[in-house]
Amino acid sequence: MKKQKLFIGGEWVAAERYATLYSPYSGEAIAEVPSATEREVNLAIEAAAGAKATMRRMPAHQRAAILEELAFKLIERREEAARLIASEAAKPYRTALAEVDRTVQTYKFAAEEAKRIHGETVPVDAAPGGDNRLAYTVREPVGVVGAITPFNFPMNLVAHKVGPAIAAGNPVVLKPANQTPLSAYFIGELLAESGLPAGALNIVTGSGKTIGDWIVTDPRIAKITFTGSPEVGISIRAKAGLKRVTLELGSNSAVIVDRDSRIDTMISRCVTGAFAFQGQVCISLQRIYVVGEKFEEFTRKFVEETGKLRLGDPLDPGTDISAMITVKDVQRSLDWIEEAKRHGGVVAAGGKAEGGVLQPTVLLNVGPRAQISCKEAFAPIVLIHRVDSVDEAIDFVNDSDFGLQAGIYTDNLRTALDAADRLHVGGVMINDIPTFRVDNMPYGGVKHSGIGREGVKYAIEEMTELKLVVINRNEYNR
Repeated sequence: MKKQKLFIGGEWVAAERYATLYSPYSGEAIAEVPSATEREVNLAIEAAAGAKATMRRMPAHQRAAILEELAFKLIERREEAARLIASEAAKPYRTALAEVDRTVQTYKFAAEEAKRIHGETVPVDAAPGGDNRLAYTVREPVGVVGAITPFNFPMNLVAHKVGPAIAAGNPVVLKPANQTPLSAYFIGELLAESGLPAGALNIVTGSGKTIGDWIVTDPRIAKITFTGSPEVGISIRAKAGLKRVTLELGSNSAVIVDRDSRIDTMISRCVTGAFAFQGQVCISLQRIYVVGEKFEEFTRKFVEETGKLRLGDPLDPGTDISAMITVKDVQRSLDWIEEAKRHGGVVAAGGKAEGGVLQPTVLLNVGPRAQISCKEAFAPIVLIHRVDSVDEAIDFVNDSDFGLQAGIYTDNLRTALDAADRLHVGGVMINDIPTFRVDNMPYGGVKHSGIGREGVKYAIEEMTELKLVVINRNEYNR
């Protein structure tokens, strides 16, 4: 069994304390993983602070070359990386392969964007007193980035923080999720092989309170980027002071199915959006609002397609659904299903668990105040509702503390554009599910879904400072 070391200052450092990492599916021990102490976290931040000058001076082409080399190495070790994700996260192997492929794209985008960080000229002579002056802006690295990542995309969500930070010339202190640290250490290994300077990436694992609180409050950290729960995100925002903060905090995403929609073309897509990686996706399809007479047809075909999903070992290439990340999450999901029944809900599929595997569950007619309606399920559970109109559906979608992404299926252009205007979310997907994401698009939400945007170009903007330079040319004319 592997005994993982911390990655600090470009070196693999034995930790003072270790914890055993177990497979969510089999319960077998996978590795011994460091539980970093405050002293070790301090060393990681110290190493990152020491790398600031090196990263700041590094030319864009060199930062891009390191990221391109990382992407190439990840392609070479694609299957190994996917098996690692499947083992520690119980992500089905085919889905894990797709995550590795997306991770490659994210680092490639970061390499490209490293070459496109620039400012603009400012026409200061548009104002009286600005005559004969040249003004321009430049973007400079913000400093050390503290990155805290979740378990559900343990490689690609690390890429969405580490890639833009390196592209912008910032060193990083990374705290990955306790259940999925091996993917992050794997990337650390590849980056070291790709020529990243010592201290530019430091990886520490262990207690979220010990590491997270230190990263958030340490004055040497200039920027916090976090993906996780709203409760933790709100706490980070309160403690971060004047640090820059990006928070991606999840959702209970919805899709609207208009009465003119072609059901057969969307069913498979909707089932995938609801149940991929056991529904443990921030933009997993959790609520479906079907207009009028299409409700019965949609529900019947959705349940039929759900029944085709195969449950089992995440390392089996044929598996669609495997174990949830913890047994505690399975029990919470079962409790919410029981509560939904008390709110008038009907179980049309699933509703039971086999060990750590929760059957993909379809609920009908659940009351709007049930927890499964109001909160983020983060489980293979989807709610289907009948509504009388798209307007009513939009009101239901907006009646939520969250607002990450939403989708609408309709053949009516006016309906689509009206929905895009009225849906209070960070992204609207027309004729697609809210689970759609590619890695160069702006990604983030409103309300309790967070603040700021990811997507490499947009993350870089939040990881750089804008500096103004003004040259007084009048001095040369005296």
